[in-house]
Amino acid sequence: MATIPSLPSRDEMLRMARSTTDITGQLLDTAGNITRIAINTFDPRDGSGAEALRVLRETTAELAEASASPQAQEAFYRIVDTLTRLGTSGAPLAVHPVSEPAQALLAAVSDSLLPVLDAVEPAVEEFATALGDFVEATSPLLPAAAGLAAGVLLALTPLIRAATDVLDESTPELRRVADALTSALAPLMPLQVALAERAAAAGAGVVRAALPPLADLTEAAAATTKAARPVLIAGEELVVSALESVQPLMLATASRAGRVARAAAIRVTAAVSPAADRGVVVAVSAAAG
Repeated sequence: MATIPSLPSRDEMLRMARSTTDITGQLLDTAGNITRIAINTFDPRDGSGAEALRVLRETTAELAEASASPQAQEAFYRIVDTLTRLGTSGAPLAVHPVSEPAQALLAAVSDSLLPVLDAVEPAVEEFATALGDFVEATSPLLPAAAGLAAGVLLALTPLIRAATDVLDESTPELRRVADALTSALAPLMPLQVALAERAAAAGAGVVRAALPPLADLTEAAAATTKAARPVLIAGEELVVSALESVQPLMLATASRAGRVARAAAIRVTAAVSPAADRGVVVAVSAAAG
């Protein structure tokens, strides 16, 4: 027989009443604040409330009219269709046996990549900044590159169309090629799997045997590089100094070559373009006194 629960004590009743009173007061204060906000927003004394309501009404009317257009309805249909396909295809994938090792692989990769990403973050930020500066500096070349790309695409379009026509006409032959390749390669797949397993085992053994010498070699190379660092820095400074000393000569040579190229271009243009109308040159000599 079920026991009858005991009634709450007087203290519990008082605590519940106080809590209910506090919550009710807070709700009433919140409602009062919302009411004051609405009154201040739509205050009809200066006309701002009526104007805000008019703009809101016109905006909602335009949105309603736009949502009824065929383009909007087609967009809504595509969104719903996409969500439906995602739901119908995502649910079987979520419970597929392959999903569990895939999730484990993603978790392992994410755990191992986080330290790497933290380590390369400063370098990536500097590279992104340098790349942005480079793009900004090369921006005058972008229109020419875009024009060249457009020309290449226009030149490739006839070739792609011709290839498409040939492939459309050669569908039976392509099917024969596919069937022949399938029949030729299908018997080889078990042998390839066995060879791949043997190769993987042999490769794993080679890697295990090569890792200790490789670690020793890496440590020796690091120690050698650390010891030879002053020599390397001195060599780099020597190369930079040589470049700085050769820079004026290179600039003068480039300037001279530019002047020669411009002069040659002017002469070639004058020789190729049609000759202009030649004027009559009149020579005036002073009469003898």
